[in-house]
Amino acid sequence: MKALLLIDIQNDFVPGGSLAVPGGDAVVALANQLQPRFELVVATQDWHPAGHGSFAGTHPGRQPFEQGELHGLLQTLWPDHCVQGTAGAEFVPGLDQHRIEAIFRKGTNPAIDSYSGFFDNGHRKSTGLADYLRGRGVTAVYLAGLAADFCVYFSALDALQEGFAVFFVEDATRAISAEGYQQARADLAQRGARFVTTADVVVSG
Repeated sequence: MKALLLIDIQNDFVPGGSLAVPGGDAVVALANQLQPRFELVVATQDWHPAGHGSFAGTHPGRQPFEQGELHGLLQTLWPDHCVQGTAGAEFVPGLDQHRIEAIFRKGTNPAIDSYSGFFDNGHRKSTGLADYLRGRGVTAVYLAGLAADFCVYFSALDALQEGFAVFFVEDATRAISAEGYQQARADLAQRGARFVTTADVVVSG
């Protein structure tokens, strides 16, 4: 069975949000088009406590997008975003949520960031997503959402490592950096991920 993974389609990642991905709002309509083509739709949600260690605001004198270190791992310091219980952490209002069967929250530990929907960045703790998918008989995952060069990329990497066939729905993602996405895309292609469009999925059904 194939599943659609909707990655972090949240208010803080679209224009007007604190960590807006350029054109991020364009993925919403495409995500809605994709959902009826899948027996299983799952979403991930960035869900940080206030004062998370990845926030630049948590480190006096540091600026957003500076490079730092968080408990032994290289860490980009981000603007405060997707704080638990805030409007910025909510799914974008236009996203159809009726078919979403499960939501996996990540980034809840203030001491480590979590880009992937499967594991934190140090692979120290699983979200349970891989076991959930296997329990439902899923063998292939299609990924859409934000951002293509971070959370979608790292989710795709972990999905490959967990043994799933990975299809990256390229037009239903947007990247923070075009250069960063080209590097991520090349890495995923080398590891066996396949790249498709929404139209490919909708037509093939």
